Amino acid sequence: MMRIAIQAKGRLNEESMELLRESGISIDAGRRLLLSRSNDFPVEALFLRDDDIPHCVAAGVADIGIVGLNEVYEKGYDVDVIHNLGFGKCRLSLAIAKGESYTGPSYFNAKRVATSYPNVLRQYFEREGIEADIHEISGSVEVAPSVGMADAIFDIVSSGSTLISNGLKEVEKVLFSEAVLIATPNLSDEKRELLDQLLFRFQAIAGSRGIKYVLMNLPKDKIDEVVTLLPGMKSPTILSLAQPGWCSMHVVISENELWTRIEQLKAIGAEDILVLALEKMIK
Repeated sequence: MMRIAIQAKGRLNEESMELLRESGISIDAGRRLLLSRSNDFPVEALFLRDDDIPHCVAAGVADIGIVGLNEVYEKGYDVDVIHNLGFGKCRLSLAIAKGESYTGPSYFNAKRVATSYPNVLRQYFEREGIEADIHEISGSVEVAPSVGMADAIFDIVSSGSTLISNGLKEVEKVLFSEAVLIATPNLSDEKRELLDQLLFRFQAIAGSRGIKYVLMNLPKDKIDEVVTLLPGMKSPTILSLAQPGWCSMHVVISENELWTRIEQLKAIGAEDILVLALEKMIK
């Protein structure tokens, strides 16, 4: 049995639980539950505050955990970062009052900077040779300048709307973060095998994101032209149709370029194009 630490509430909790569900692992996440076992996979979930997860994984209380990379760097515990999960993306940034003139990192010399991430900020200032007064606070860091607690802040930024609503502007992006899968060092062989199984499922899900499965009817004399345009994973699947001179071609296309490719396919002569969602892609 392997134990995974998951954030007890919030967006990272929701996305972590959805990832497990997509992986065929159902876990009861009732509000009052601290520990919940899956009936589909030998794993149990330990629900914690996000800033407690690195410590619990490092201490072996949990074997693995899903947490923001920003928390891993801030806490500094000895854990192995196993896999980037692709959700919960944000950044740790320095922000100042929007009316201030910013001249570069040296601006922060002798300034008071409020943050919930003092260790990451301290390391950044040391690299830049900056001597500033770091004020560690929790809660609404972004209000610190407006109430006179600080000259600037260092905090998580996603869209930047919170900064704007508090009269601040982002001036330095220090650390880019996303949810990562971490593990305690020196997992047993049995738990390492379970982790590999879990990773296999996670990677299959990640590989299908942003990918569409496209089927089309195509004149056979256009196959080479389309293959050059859409090579697929290894090569497209081609099936002959009952109608002479025609075939059916199956390919995968990135969602980012889907419409451009479809326009090109139609120009070549493709017809009856069918676009399907790709649930899992296992290589």
